[in-house]
Amino acid sequence: MKEKQKNFTAGEAFRHGFRDGIPIALGYFAVSFSLGIIMKNIGMSPGQGFLFSLLDLASAGEYAVLQVIAADAPYIEMVIVLIVTNARYLLMSTALSQKFSPGTPLVHRFGVGYGVTDELFALGVNYEGWLSPWYYYGALGFSAFMWALGSAGGIIAGNILPERLVRALSVALFGMFIAIIIPPARKNRAVGAVVACGFLLSWLCELFPLLHMSSGTKTIVLTVLIAGAASLIHPHEEEEEHHEA
Repeated sequence: MKEKQKNFTAGEAFRHGFRDGIPIALGYFAVSFSLGIIMKNIGMSPGQGFLFSLLDLASAGEYAVLQVIAADAPYIEMVIVLIVTNARYLLMSTALSQKFSPGTPLVHRFGVGYGVTDELFALGVNYEGWLSPWYYYGALGFSAFMWALGSAGGIIAGNILPERLVRALSVALFGMFIAIIIPPARKNRAVGAVVACGFLLSWLCELFPLLHMSSGTKTIVLTVLIAGAASLIHPHEEEEEHHEA
């Protein structure tokens, strides 16, 4: 990490970012491969899947939109689903913008904003000193390419592999989501309660005809309701955490 305090040229910063982004890129390929299986099931071609993932670097967001596409829902529902599921990136982008030197051109701020994923955000905020846009581009470029390539690869594999194996691979994405939510749920009871409410209310929406709605609308309604209720009942104690830090 000490080497990042040096004044790198754009090319050197890009190479360091590319190197640090390799583990992220490999993980993205594995996850997006499962997304590609889902894309295959709704009739996407490898080229469409590649472009889809390249323009929307968000696993949860992509999965939600794929459910909307599969349900043949209207475009307005798709837009709302994207906004709701990806809203956290607005806050992450705001925080990341503070890592740039005051003289960083606006074009670089927009360029970095294209790919503020959870993992790349963590890489950027831990960068020592002012964040070089070229360092971020190095990590982002390879990661975005592997994310899109994994989606296309999943679609190709889905067209070749036996149907039984394709169905098995389509479950892998749910395993990733479970791996994401279980650790914080075990550490924090409030997070665990929110997760449990999400499962319960989603099941009730499917169980009772009066509560039945499309997958996109369900994602929007439950996300807003549960997140809003959780923020009121158990607000984030920023001042206390800041004091402890």
